[in-house]
Amino acid sequence: MRVLVTGATGFVGNALLPELLRAGHSVRAAVWSDLGGDLADGAQAIEVGDIGPETNWDEALEGVEGIIHLAARAHVMNETSSDPLALYRHVNTEGTTRLAEAAGRAGVRRFVFLSSIKVNGERTEGCPFNEAFVPAPEDAYGITKLEAEQALAAAANQFGMEAVILRSPLAYGPGVKGNFLRLLGICSNGLPLPLSTIRNARSLIYVGNLANALQISLDHEAAAGETFLVSDGEPVSTPDLVRGIAAALGTRARLFPMPETLLRGAAGALGKSAMAERLIGSLAVDDRKIREILAWHPPISMIEGLRETAAWYGQQGDVLKG
Repeated sequence: MRVLVTGATGFVGNALLPELLRAGHSVRAAVWSDLGGDLADGAQAIEVGDIGPETNWDEALEGVEGIIHLAARAHVMNETSSDPLALYRHVNTEGTTRLAEAAGRAGVRRFVFLSSIKVNGERTEGCPFNEAFVPAPEDAYGITKLEAEQALAAAANQFGMEAVILRSPLAYGPGVKGNFLRLLGICSNGLPLPLSTIRNARSLIYVGNLANALQISLDHEAAAGETFLVSDGEPVSTPDLVRGIAAALGTRARLFPMPETLLRGAAGALGKSAMAERLIGSLAVDDRKIREILAWHPPISMIEGLRETAAWYGQQGDVLKG
């Protein structure tokens, strides 16, 4: 089918476009401008400008049968805006609403939306999240992702469009940024981390696995109207993740013990409580639903995904390591 992808030049988009092209789709990439970034060979770029409540989607949607909507105002660790919720809503809620309604009017058959596990909440205690959990977002990003899901559901109901929602945990892979990139640097440089006694459980997903799940959600008949949680499989503790990253980089993990209460206290004093939660706390997902309904299984193991990520990191040289 002819597929429109938003956020096509981003981290997930760079992995998704080749996946769609291999599956035989005709791919149209919505970009901010024609200088917005490189696209996979075979994808057609179309300018849409800023994504928000006023975006004109008419030309981009012409002849389109499916949409995969990745574009969003991403989660910001150190938010400085006095009204972050308004900024997130402009893109994530109002922008998605505008696109979903335009897609419905244009006769788009299926709309796949990349949401976030943050819709469910920030942490799990004992029981991993699944699709039956009542959403409980805590920050502006999670709140607006939930609002976007609701707006898409309303548009799908109004226009008879098939909506599919994927809630993803932290994605990693070549091109990753943020905390995972910092963790790569720490492991590469052999810096010690006080995490050896942490016994948490965190779900992740390799970006290639996420791209594959998005493509399957676009194509599989049984995906229509469903919400799915996705991951690489079994969650991993932070110490085991650090060991896996170090092994992939060809270095040795340097971990030492520190009481969790002391870690949390030190992080709070430094204004880094949110960052500490992502290292110490648990955020696990149960992705059995997508495996059972769509017969989806991540094609790449976490070990392979970490190796691919480490290989990319090693090729960047001083660009990332300096």
